[in-house]
Amino acid sequence: MTPIHLRAGGTSLVIAVDGGRLPRILHWGPDLGEIGDGALADLGLAALPAIGDSAVTYPQPVPVLPQLAEGWLGRPGLVGDSDGRRWAPKFGDATWRVDGTVLVSSARDPEFGLALELEIEVLAASGLVRQRAVVRNEAAAPYRMNAFELALPVPTDATEILDLTGRWALERVPQRRPFHVGEWVRTSRGGKPGLEHTLLLAAGEAGFGFRHGLVWATHLAWSGNQVLAAERTPADTRHLTAGEVLLPSEVVLGPGDDYRSPWQYGSWGVGLDDLAARFHRHLRSRPQHPRSPRPVVLNTWEAVYFDHDFATLTALAERGAEVGAERFVLDDGWFLGRRDDTTSLGDWAVDPAVWPDGLEPLVARVRELGLDFGLWFEPEMVNLDSDLARDHPEWIFDAGHGAGPPSRYQHVLDLGHSDAYAYLFDRMSALVAALGVDYIKWDHNRYLLDAGHTPDGRPGVRVQVEQTYRLMAQLKAAHPGLEIESCASGGGRVDLGVLEFTDRVWPSDCNDPHERLEIQRYTGLLVPPEMQGTHLGAGESHTTHRTHPLDYRAEKALWGHLGVEVNLLTADEETRAAIARWIAFHKRHRALLHSGDVVHADLPDPALRLEGVVASDRGEALYAFSVVERPATWPPGRIRLPGLDDERSYAVKAVHPGSAPAAGTVLPPWQRAGVLLPGRVLRLVGIEAPALDVDRSVLLHVVAAP
Repeated sequence: MTPIHLRAGGTSLVIAVDGGRLPRILHWGPDLGEIGDGALADLGLAALPAIGDSAVTYPQPVPVLPQLAEGWLGRPGLVGDSDGRRWAPKFGDATWRVDGTVLVSSARDPEFGLALELEIEVLAASGLVRQRAVVRNEAAAPYRMNAFELALPVPTDATEILDLTGRWALERVPQRRPFHVGEWVRTSRGGKPGLEHTLLLAAGEAGFGFRHGLVWATHLAWSGNQVLAAERTPADTRHLTAGEVLLPSEVVLGPGDDYRSPWQYGSWGVGLDDLAARFHRHLRSRPQHPRSPRPVVLNTWEAVYFDHDFATLTALAERGAEVGAERFVLDDGWFLGRRDDTTSLGDWAVDPAVWPDGLEPLVARVRELGLDFGLWFEPEMVNLDSDLARDHPEWIFDAGHGAGPPSRYQHVLDLGHSDAYAYLFDRMSALVAALGVDYIKWDHNRYLLDAGHTPDGRPGVRVQVEQTYRLMAQLKAAHPGLEIESCASGGGRVDLGVLEFTDRVWPSDCNDPHERLEIQRYTGLLVPPEMQGTHLGAGESHTTHRTHPLDYRAEKALWGHLGVEVNLLTADEETRAAIARWIAFHKRHRALLHSGDVVHADLPDPALRLEGVVASDRGEALYAFSVVERPATWPPGRIRLPGLDDERSYAVKAVHPGSAPAAGTVLPPWQRAGVLLPGRVLRLVGIEAPALDVDRSVLLHVVAAP
C-alpha cells in the first residue's frame, strides 16, 4: 500500500500504513515536495530493510507505538495488565483516514479487548509534528495502565544528543553526549516538569549548533510526571519517545473507559534556531496568543518582599509609572496573616491588619497612574499554619504517612476534592472581579512528593494537573482578558500543556544577567520572547549576590516580556532615569522583539555570545554581543550577523540606551560611525567585535537600506 505523505510548514512526514499494522514513520524532516503515488510507493519499498531469519534482530520501521508482541525489545509503548493477564497487547487490523494534514488510525486487539486510536498531525503554521492516542478497554475486566509512550524516529545521521538539566535559579543548563546504543532517559516524578527536567530532548548531526546541522527534538505537552527518552537499538533503530509517567493504579480502565495521552510534539531544523522557530510559530499562530503589546511589568517581590503597606506600595507604583511601567503586580504578602513564608498560604482573603480599607485604594491609585493591576497567588499550595489547613486537613495530599516533608513550609492542596476546587475558584474569582485583576502570577513551589488523595491515599497527580488546567480555563472564561503567568519556583512548569492556559512563563527566580543569558537562551528553544518574563533586578542579585552594572542587567532583560524588580523607592534619580531610557527603548522595539525570528551565532569561542531578533521581513534586527568569561585570546576578532537577507544592504550601528561608553574606551572604528554593508558580507565576513570586559555587552541596531 502506498505510504501517506503529510506536508505543511516546510515539513514532510511519510507514514507507512500497510498490512493492518500501526503507522510507521519512514521520513520526518525536510519537505520532499510533491510526490506522485508511484514514487511514494517506491519510497515505501526503498525504506524497507532486508529482514533475515528474525525480525527481532534486524532493523525495521517501528510503529509510533512500539509493541513487544511484534518483536520490539526496546522501550515498550503500552505497559498494562489485568491482574497479570493482557500484558502484551498486539494491535492489528488497523484502518486509517486522512483529513488534510492529520492521519487518524484505529486498531484493535480482539483477544485482549483493547482499542487504540492514534492521531498524527503536521501543523500548517509551523511544520511541527504532534501525535497522541486514546486507549479504550472493551473487555469486562479492569485494565491497569502502567506506562504509555509514543515514539518519533530519527535517522542514523543523528549521532549526538542534547538535553537540559538544572536546579533552582539555574534552570536550562545544556548537556551533550554521543547517541550510543541503549537508552538516555529523563524522568520527572515531582508532579510538574521541574527545575531539573529537560525542556525537550534533541538528537542531531555531530556538532550541530544554533545555525547548522540537522537536528530533531521531542517535547511532551504535559505539566505533570513525564518521561522523555532517546533510544538506539543494536539494529540501529533510533527514536525519541515521550509519555506521561503513571503512578501505581493511577489509570485503571473499567469496561468502556478510555485513556487519552498528552500530545507528543516533534520539531526539526537546520540548527536549533530553525527547530525553535517552529515552536515559536506554533505558539504565535494560536488564537489565544497575546496580540496586544506586552505591558512592562513592575513586580513588587524583590523591591519590598513582605514589607506591604499602602503608602509604600502606592509610592512604588508612582515611581514605576514615572519610569514607564504599564502593569503593577502585587506579589506574595497581601493576604490574611502573611508576614513571611511560614504561614497563611491558602487563606486567600485580603489582610485587614495591613489593608484596613482593602486593596481597593491601592488598585484605584494604580489605575489612576494608567497601569494594569496584577496579583500573586499560589493556589495549589497550603501552609499547615493556616485557617484552611486547620479547617480542612482532608484537603491536603497524604499518601498514608501524613502530610510529608514541607518545602518552603508548604504542602499541596488536593484539587481532586471538589470542595477544595470550588473553594479556590470562588476565592480567586471573587478577588479578580472585585479588584478588576488583569493578571495573575500563578506560583507553584512544592513538588508533589506524597500526592495521595484522601481518604484512601490513591495517587492524585494526574487529576491534580487536569484540575489545575480546568481552574485556569474556568477563571479565564469567567473573566475575559485575564492573563496568567506560569511560575513554579521559577522555571519549574514550562511546557506546551500549561501554555494552553497561560500567557507567559517565568523562566527563573534568578535575575542575575550572567545566568539569565543562558537560561533565556535555552528556554527559548520552546518559548518565544514575548512569553518569557525577563526582569531587571537589583545591582546585587537576590540569588547569586553577584553585582552587575545597570546597562548589562537591562540589556539582558530587554529580550522578553520586560519587567522591573529594582526597588525604585531607594534607587537614585540617575538610576531611575537610566531605567526609564531602557524601558523607552524596549517599547520602541517591542514589536520587533515580540514577533521576529530569534537567532544565535555559533561563535567558536565559548566565552562570547551573539544573539538577537530579526524581523520576519528581514528589514530590521537587534543583536547583543556579550562577553561571559575571560577569553583565552584577545581581542575577540570578527563577529558575523546571522539571519539577514543576503541581497539587501544594512546600516549597522551600536546603540546605548542607558549610558554611552565611558571616555577613553577603545572602540572599533565602525562603532564610532556605523557601516553600511550587504547582508551577505555581514553573514560571511562580519564586523570587528568590541573589546569588552566580562559580563558586559553592546547592542547592535541593524536596519535595511531603503
